[in-house]
Amino acid sequence: MKYTYRPVRFYLTVFGLTWGFWIAALFVKDTPLMFVLMVLGLFMPAVTAVVTVLTSKNRMLIDDFKRKIVGFYRIKPITIVKAVAVFFAAVLISIGISVLFGGSPKQLSFTEDFSFSIGGTSALLTMVLASVIEEVGWRGYGEDAVGSYHTWFNETLIFGCIWGCWHLPLFLIPGTYHYTLTQLGPLYIINFMLSTIPVDFLQTWVYVKNNRSMLATAIFHLFLNVMQEKIAITPQTKCIETLVLTGFAALIIIRNKELFFEREHIGRLLEVQEAKDNEKKLQ
Repeated sequence: MKYTYRPVRFYLTVFGLTWGFWIAALFVKDTPLMFVLMVLGLFMPAVTAVVTVLTSKNRMLIDDFKRKIVGFYRIKPITIVKAVAVFFAAVLISIGISVLFGGSPKQLSFTEDFSFSIGGTSALLTMVLASVIEEVGWRGYGEDAVGSYHTWFNETLIFGCIWGCWHLPLFLIPGTYHYTLTQLGPLYIINFMLSTIPVDFLQTWVYVKNNRSMLATAIFHLFLNVMQEKIAITPQTKCIETLVLTGFAALIIIRNKELFFEREHIGRLLEVQEAKDNEKKLQ
């Protein structure tokens, strides 16, 4: 049975639930309940995706969701390694440019601790949860819901903007990384919002190249989060990093035109993927 993705309903539900929990967290600052509310908000994309898939009663959608989680055969480690190398190179180049203009070479060192904590809870735990749980929601349903109507290039532009906006309440909540940016000035908030687009081009590249594997994108997402925190890169250099990442994203798009601009999957994403999976089984 053909399935029709409903991106508007999905994202309205996700934003309503996530923002509801995160705004509630504002009223219980610096308490254990704050962390609970923050985690609940973080879980909403995944919960919404799982509920949407399971209640659809559509065999193709449900089977596809299961394969994306446990289908280890989908993963192409070399693509993940390449994406990690691209991001690492972008960080090094950004720090190099910063140093040329008077930035500190100490940015090449590792930080002793993370720059934030929520409700007294480790930032590392928060980042692990974010890396894994977010991917279940975004790659489990959200990205496909947009991608089923667009090329992967257009989908990435749309989802990158949606993903950035999803973080907006975090700029109001003390203890979050996003709140620290508000203390530095509007330029750094704008930079964060813009950076989600080139980063998502890397994510889409990893996702589609790995046969739409959630595990692959979760591994890459975790690497991004940890690297951004453990390398002593300054907020100023992160603005340079956004420009460098945009350049790398452009190169990836040029080298993968067929991936980003093919239209075969539009309107029949599940059917195309099932055909690919069946072909692999026969090989």
